Amino acid sequence: MTSAVQIFLILVVVGMFLIGAEIFLPGGVIGVIGALALLMAAGMGFVAFGIQGGMLCALIIVILTGVCIVLWVRFFPSTRMGKNLMLSKDGKLFKSAAAELVNLTGKEGVALSTLRPSGIAQIEGKRVDVVADGSWIETGKRICVTRVEGSRVLVRETSSPTGGPTS
Repeated sequence: MTSAVQIFLILVVVGMFLIGAEIFLPGGVIGVIGALALLMAAGMGFVAFGIQGGMLCALIIVILTGVCIVLWVRFFPSTRMGKNLMLSKDGKLFKSAAAELVNLTGKEGVALSTLRPSGIAQIEGKRVDVVADGSWIETGKRICVTRVEGSRVLVRETSSPTGGPTS
């Protein structure tokens, strides 16, 4: 009987710990494993304490989990760690791509790295992350921006003579 109580307590502690660890290891897997551990703890409560004790354990686990979630949501955002993990600005002003990227369509430049397919090019005197639109492009080859899709700048090799970076 004692080992069933120990397993019950271990499952409760591990379940709560894994659910709490979910904030640092996002992805959902750790939280699901923690929830399953709490579910198994509720089942183990029936083995360790009988039907009435098992019902009481299950009820306590549900209430304890709810109280922990409410306290977490209420107090965690105001802690130093919570402030570091949360956005401090309203996302209305966030942009997916820099406005100057849209103006690069049709501009020419030079590949500063081999584009396999992505790399760096110099266009109008600025270093830009680009993606080769087709085959790989070797370092030093002239390129032309074919289109901009969000933050992706797609380029093709041009037949212009090779020269230094453009300004």
